[in-house]
Amino acid sequence: MYNYLDFEKPVQDLEGKILELKKLAENGEAVDVGDEISRLEKRSRDALRDAYKALTPWQKVQVARHPDRPHCVDYIKGLLSDFTPLAGDRNFGEDQAIVGGFARFRGEPVAVLGQEKGSDTASRLKHNFGSVRPEGYRKAVRLMELADRFKIPLLTLVDTAGAYPGVGAEERGQAEAIARSTSACLGLKVPSISVVIGEGGSGGAIAIATANRVYMLEHAIYSVISPEGAASILWRDTTRSKDAATNMKITAQDLYEMKIIDAIVPEPLGGAHRAPETVIAATGDLIARTMKDFAGANTDFREQRREKYLAMGRSL
Repeated sequence: MYNYLDFEKPVQDLEGKILELKKLAENGEAVDVGDEISRLEKRSRDALRDAYKALTPWQKVQVARHPDRPHCVDYIKGLLSDFTPLAGDRNFGEDQAIVGGFARFRGEPVAVLGQEKGSDTASRLKHNFGSVRPEGYRKAVRLMELADRFKIPLLTLVDTAGAYPGVGAEERGQAEAIARSTSACLGLKVPSISVVIGEGGSGGAIAIATANRVYMLEHAIYSVISPEGAASILWRDTTRSKDAATNMKITAQDLYEMKIIDAIVPEPLGGAHRAPETVIAATGDLIARTMKDFAGANTDFREQRREKYLAMGRSL
């Protein structure tokens, strides 16, 4: 059974009935229910299609935060081989909210960075729910500098509600660490690709997402602040989060239209959490096409990146 979202209630009811009938059939407690199961499965698919055919921005926020969505470690496992993680910032300590290292993508070397939220209570605590501390961003800078030195392309996987706002993080220079990480991203001589796989929250996301190509999953979000935070500041009322989500233009479709991102990775019907392997494979195919384009290009990647982000400012 899935973890169902509020707007998926009709689907939940139908899939619950299907599960009950299957259990009865397995236990020999029911006559032939094959036809009834098939009928309910069709109704369930139709209900799921209806629910997802026109999601509101707030519903997309819910899907982007779904606990069963594939996370950074799932993409690393599904797309990369020979992954060798790096730990620590060589200054203060290790931050497991950000995962990074070197690997091979379809035979070619890459450096990879990503925020990891965790998939259960223990791993969420271990990875601090994907909220990165200063040492995590300094680890990211260390890895970017190594990638630049050895001329290895960079791949980043973005999934965070935002950088960690704790007192200790502020004392260790959170804002400075984010700024230096963003600057390191912009200054790379090697090509970089960033994929927002869930939440892209505030400077905590931008710190590893200022890439030559920025992609988003179909139901991912990318914003300067969470809808709840925006509602609290603008209206002093977090119950207006839905209004904030609509007005902030945080969906992949809005951002593609505004030319903030370069492409959208389609998700399976019902979201990435219903078919993780499918969306991971689709993401890999897009990355592979981009890497092929980069390999054949005689491009100053740092200058291309500079023009890309300056053009955003001019157009907006």
